[in-house]
Amino acid sequence: MRPFVKFRDDSWQGGEGRKLYRVGRIPPSMTTQGERHESRFGRLGQEYGPITFDQAQLKADPTLEWVTPGHPLFEALREDVLDQAQADFRRGAIFFELQRSMPARLDLFSATMSDGRKHVLERRIMVVETRLDATQIVRQPTLFLDLVPAPEGTSAPTGVGLPDTDSAVQVLTEQDLQVLLGDLQATRAHEIDRVAEHTAISLNALIHRQSMRMAELFAQQDASTENPLVAANLKQTSDRIELLNARLERRQAELAQERYVTISQVRHLAQAWVLPHPERASALLAPLISDVDVERVAVREVTRTLTAAGWAIESVETQNRGFDLIARLREPHPPNTARAVRYIEVKGRSALGDVALTNNEYKTAERLGEDYWLYVVYHCATQPEVHAVRDPTRLPWAEVMQVAHYRVGVRQILAQQES
Repeated sequence: MRPFVKFRDDSWQGGEGRKLYRVGRIPPSMTTQGERHESRFGRLGQEYGPITFDQAQLKADPTLEWVTPGHPLFEALREDVLDQAQADFRRGAIFFELQRSMPARLDLFSATMSDGRKHVLERRIMVVETRLDATQIVRQPTLFLDLVPAPEGTSAPTGVGLPDTDSAVQVLTEQDLQVLLGDLQATRAHEIDRVAEHTAISLNALIHRQSMRMAELFAQQDASTENPLVAANLKQTSDRIELLNARLERRQAELAQERYVTISQVRHLAQAWVLPHPERASALLAPLISDVDVERVAVREVTRTLTAAGWAIESVETQNRGFDLIARLREPHPPNTARAVRYIEVKGRSALGDVALTNNEYKTAERLGEDYWLYVVYHCATQPEVHAVRDPTRLPWAEVMQVAHYRVGVRQILAQQES
């Protein structure tokens, strides 16, 4: 959100090191967005005082407005920016990528999952990459963090003969959305079962209480016909039982609808082309290009080393999450719990050489801190040597502006390696 807040006051500081923002009155376009999504995120205020994106700031000043995803202000701004960018989305864009050897078309989609009552359960941004050989794969939107805008006047392929957006939707559905839908259906079924059980217990307890009250009143009526309140109380108790039964039936019907999860909408948002970086063969950039065979050896060596030390390894190399592996050190009791977790980026070199992180990898390392590990494997072509660095953002990285990468030398890696 922070890069898009046009009405922020950057000059206002809440003290030493406290980056706070003053919003003021909300623009009319955002007010419209707030009204549209009020049922989901709550009411958007007409005006806001000081806001912060950092929860830690609330300890010093609880009066601050903490803005995060899900906050009405955050979501209204996100929708407003999306609307304002529609013209640019339709025009499309062209990017360069260092690690790419073949041009590709990127189709950006939003996918929405809803239940039977039309409640939105999940909304995601997804990308389908279509290569010139007509291969199509699903990518995560974080791939845009590793792209650099091409200069004005850069030409893109015509795309003639490539699969159209309908084909991209089919690929997206088959490769990703159906899996996501299955996971969401399983999670939703578990949630609904739990809610249905508690609903039945609570309402049946209330119905039972009123039924016992009804029995007492019938007993009083049989014992004496002189109390005029007994008939009134019987009618009132009968009405309550009828109301509670109706509530139970209505809620059970609602839960049956909420159990039903579907892909309610797949919307094409934008299209772009990504091309190989024109300077990828230069002396500056060529050493930063990954070698697939070397990287495969590096991942294999890191996996073998950690597995031997008792770590369970999960590969997420194809998911563009800013790291390649998730390593978990399992606890024997209770089962399926991890004593430690490492998010690992693997870099391989055939001999010795500098190492580069992409923008996505570097930002992910900043976010995960000491849970993020960089494993560098030198001499992959002969005798691989594994070197591990915890929280690699501590290293003296040099930013390579042309390709949004960060570079560090061999000496710094060897000096910081850990077990």
